Amino acid sequence: MPGVAEQYPTKPVIIIEPFGAGGGPDLLARALAQQLSKLWGQPVAVENIPGAGATAGPAQVAKSPPDGYTLLLTTSAQAYSAVFSKALPYDPLKDFIPIVPLSSQPYVLVAGNSAGITTVGELIAAAKSKPGQLKFGSTGVGTGTHLGLEKFNLAAGIKAVHSPGGPADAIADVIAHNIAGDTTYMMAPISLALPDIHKGKLRALGVSGARRSSLLPEVPTIAEAGVAGFNFPIWYGVWAPAGTPTGVVDKLVKDIGYVLGGRDLRDWLAKNGGEPMKPGFRHRLTILLVALPILALCVSILRVVVANTDVVCPTPVTQSAFLKSYRPASAISRFSIEGQGHKSARPEVPAQAVAVRF
Repeated sequence: MPGVAEQYPTKPVIIIEPFGAGGGPDLLARALAQQLSKLWGQPVAVENIPGAGATAGPAQVAKSPPDGYTLLLTTSAQAYSAVFSKALPYDPLKDFIPIVPLSSQPYVLVAGNSAGITTVGELIAAAKSKPGQLKFGSTGVGTGTHLGLEKFNLAAGIKAVHSPGGPADAIADVIAHNIAGDTTYMMAPISLALPDIHKGKLRALGVSGARRSSLLPEVPTIAEAGVAGFNFPIWYGVWAPAGTPTGVVDKLVKDIGYVLGGRDLRDWLAKNGGEPMKPGFRHRLTILLVALPILALCVSILRVVVANTDVVCPTPVTQSAFLKSYRPASAISRFSIEGQGHKSARPEVPAQAVAVRF
């Protein structure tokens, strides 16, 4: 209906963010909402719906009316969840329409000051001298902070023990555990780790992207620090419920692309260490192209997680329960998940922790 698209929006729009107030997605959602409100002349509100491993928010959007008035702003987690969990109350691929990718930025690999590790090389040397003894922290099994470190460990040829945060732990708690020496190293969003880096409580070893971050220009990329070819950024995007009219989707693509290309939002992204993705007609295609390599990466890392990685977790369950929590989505059915017949006496990850949390 062209008339609906031309008039949209005629009432307030809600952007749902699933990680909680004060985090990177929340801050980006509020910056975007401010610019869209100016453009549309309508209120655009951000609603934080954390919980259930950052899947409560997407679940709310998936069951919302498909009219463009309830949107989801989330991260690479939307792609991870398509691989890692079959217990979701929604289908990450079928129940949403990808609108636009917004920004990409790296994590920072850090070690608590008490660990006495100051470079990526020192971390690798320490891990190789004590195989399976160092602990690395994350916000939970299957999260970006977990998968990034699994990829790092694999690329660096080291073995360490995964010590994920508890169900109620936010990224700030995981950082605090690292500072306290409960874990040796972890990956964190740069903006959240920066205060403790400046205070000397954390050592920034390397950034996970292909280029250095403007927030930490003196810190090398992990690839520069010796792990050749390493690149693991986090990206943010906007989705709408499946069934949203094509005309409304096209207007969202156009308008969000417009504000994303504006000076105010570009300056905000630069200040917060993000790089805007190119606005334009091919936004939806771009976000799908970004997602597919991540899906393949998740599957390849899963092989290592299942077969090779020790895990410390609050509620051990059997490996079969862990494996049953994975859902090979139809879009990636051509990838085989290896290691399902692997038997191990290692402690296993709790099934409820597989849902993605950042």
